[in-house]
Amino acid sequence: MQGQGANMGEAQKPSLHVDTDWKRQAQEEKRRLAEEEQKRRQQAAPAAAAAVPPLGDAAVAEQAGGAARENRELPPASFTLLVQSLLTQVLYHLGDLAARGSQPVVNLDMARHHIDTLGILEEKTRGNLTAEEKSMLDRALYEARMRFVSVASEVASYP
Repeated sequence: MQGQGANMGEAQKPSLHVDTDWKRQAQEEKRRLAEEEQKRRQQAAPAAAAAVPPLGDAAVAEQAGGAARENRELPPASFTLLVQSLLTQVLYHLGDLAARGSQPVVNLDMARHHIDTLGILEEKTRGNLTAEEKSMLDRALYEARMRFVSVASEVASYP
C-alpha cells in the first residue's frame, strides 16, 4: 500500500516544462514569412512589368537608382529639413536645379508659391524658433527672394 501511495503522490506532482524550442520556432516563422513576402514581390513584379511600356536606357537607369534609393534610411523629420525641402523646390522652379537628364524649367508661379509658404512658416513660427532655426529660415527666405527677383528680371527681358 505504501508503494502505491508514493507513486500516487509523484504522479500528481506538477511538472515544469520549459519550452526551449521557441527561438527555433520564431526563426522558422520569420524565415517562412520572409519567403512568402519574397514570392509575393516576385509575382507582383512580372505583373507590374507587363503593365508598364518598355523604357529607354535613361529611364531604366533611373528606375535602378530608385530601387537603390528605396533602401536608404530617411532622415528624421525636422524643421531644418522642412525649410531645406521648400528651398529646394524654390530653386528647382527657378531653373537652378533640374531632374537628372532633363533641362531646367522656370516656373515663377510655383517658385512664388514655395517662397510664400516659407514666409507663412516664418510668420507662424515667430517667437518659437531657436536662434539657429530663425537664422536658417531668414537665410533661406533671403536667398529665395533674391534669386526670384534675379530670375524674374531675366525672364522679363526675354523678347
